[in-house]
Amino acid sequence: MAGTALDDATRAQLRAQLDERQRTLREEVRAIDDEKEDAPRSIPMSHVEDLGEQGEERTREAVRHAEQERDIDELRAIAAAQARLDNGSYGLCVDCGVDIPLPRLQAQPAAARCIDCQAEFEKTHPAVPTIPLPPMP
Repeated sequence: MAGTALDDATRAQLRAQLDERQRTLREEVRAIDDEKEDAPRSIPMSHVEDLGEQGEERTREAVRHAEQERDIDELRAIAAAQARLDNGSYGLCVDCGVDIPLPRLQAQPAAARCIDCQAEFEKTHPAVPTIPLPPMP
């Protein structure tokens, strides 16, 4: 496989962006885990005022879960981009093999596809939020 048109300095700058985003996301995932542990669900139901409060808590828990899943998905994309940096294929579209434009990589350093291939991918893999409904008490 041919290398990309990215020079070493640009690769290093993009790797630094990926590394920083990875640190931020790990902190966010950890914070959500900590928040889950401190969630009011540990408070006996006798302290909950009404069904509205119970519903609000379930909604907050579902949103925390969706945020965490989004962050974990992005962490996976970052790990894949870091692997591509290591093996020399970073900056090449994983589908068609053309160079991914630098402005796209600067805006989305974990991008694995060129814009055209990403558009095609999204047609067959729509983003669907996963918000599980917590069990009713």
